[in-house]
Amino acid sequence: MISHFLKLEWKQYFRSANWQKSVFLNILLVLFALYFTASFLIIGIGGFYILEEQFPDKDPLILVNSFLLFAIVGDLIFRYIMQKLPVMNIKPLLTLNIPRNKIVHFILVKSSFSFFNIMSLFFYIPFSVVLIKEGYEVTGVLGWLATMILLIQSANFLNFLINKNNIALGGLVTLLIGGFLVQQYEVFNLAGFVGEGFDFICQNPITAIAFLVLLIVLYVLNYKQLRNEVYLDALISEKTKEANASDLSFADKLGDLAPFIKNDLRLMWRNKRTKSSTWMILMGLLYGLFFYPQPMYREMQFMYVFVGIFSTGTFLINFGQFIPAWDSGYYKMFMSQNFKYHRYLESKFTIMTISVVALFVLGIPYIYFGWKVLLVHFAAMIYNVGVNTHVILYGGTFNRKKINLDEKAAFNLQGTGAVQWLIGLPLMLLPMGLFALIDWLVSFEIAVVGIAGLGFIGIAFHQKLMAFITKKYITNKYVMIHAFNQEN
Repeated sequence: MISHFLKLEWKQYFRSANWQKSVFLNILLVLFALYFTASFLIIGIGGFYILEEQFPDKDPLILVNSFLLFAIVGDLIFRYIMQKLPVMNIKPLLTLNIPRNKIVHFILVKSSFSFFNIMSLFFYIPFSVVLIKEGYEVTGVLGWLATMILLIQSANFLNFLINKNNIALGGLVTLLIGGFLVQQYEVFNLAGFVGEGFDFICQNPITAIAFLVLLIVLYVLNYKQLRNEVYLDALISEKTKEANASDLSFADKLGDLAPFIKNDLRLMWRNKRTKSSTWMILMGLLYGLFFYPQPMYREMQFMYVFVGIFSTGTFLINFGQFIPAWDSGYYKMFMSQNFKYHRYLESKFTIMTISVVALFVLGIPYIYFGWKVLLVHFAAMIYNVGVNTHVILYGGTFNRKKINLDEKAAFNLQGTGAVQWLIGLPLMLLPMGLFALIDWLVSFEIAVVGIAGLGFIGIAFHQKLMAFITKKYITNKYVMIHAFNQEN
């Protein structure tokens, strides 16, 4: 039975229209997977010796154990945003004489072999081999490795239980940020306290059984939850859900842009794909915390531009790159309405501009890392408003792929084409390269003025740029309508 399920999965994957139409993207994903596999493998093999060299007075295993709390919580947050439960097309199977418990067990076991679970093993297994080679007790290392594997699988099934609970996500983010701040300001040695627990496992490998019990409990809970949902009447019945009519009257102040902006706000709030994308705003806002605390990046001032562009423009990039594909489901009806296309595009520009300014204001605490950081973020904000908004809107004239708003954004390449990859050049690389060149030839201050100056020029010529972009959209309107009518 299992082999039959595997054959069905194989045929479904390679016969899908999405696979046949996106061969290039699938090849690119394979290359990314190989890159991360090689990176984890190299870190797993060389990590012990790097830590030994950097911290000669500390045990590398104890150092790794002390940061496992942050690794585990970060993994759960990443899974919440990116991972989804692997499903089969089970509706036809339910009419056959196949036990439902076998279908559910297959779905759950299949999830254990996902990319998220396998990738971490390329670090933990080589690291364990190096530990044994360096003379650590074999039983202790194997107990530690077994614990890591069981925790990875436990995180897999825990994610499926909390995946739709925003409170759980908030708790994880609070734990990660709070733990970092507690550790950073030496309020309490949280990392060392948790690390002692993993040190105890190395000294008493039998305690790994506790994590096996945890995994079994989480598996059973997932099984019961999924088993109760695998019924044909539940799959074919229509669910009627009352729409939450939020008060969007504040948008009326924007005049004839208000209907378009209200439509976009409802779209972002009510659909799974857009709601998943909004979580990226928080990640973008905190992106600088991965760079600025490290002295190496503080010397690379052109990286300030990269962080500034991404931090203030994370919504602009995630939302803007799929204009007008967000409206692809009803684009034909939309284009039959009596409205000015210029105002439709102006509403997109307004939303993106407001998001850029708001994210800059929320990122003002980055001044903690120095006034230069905040100055570059300000210049990046102006550049995003004056240049990148227009680049994003112009790039939208080449969008030809429909988007299904009912699917999550996690590893979802639907709607992604060559334009989404190429548009990164003017968005990121151009301002970084220009800043680095001016900073090297003249000074830091002149480089900041140069980036901000380009933004102000874009703002000054906004009306002319929008007229040009609108003309391009109108020219391609019927091509877009035909493309959005095609099924993926």
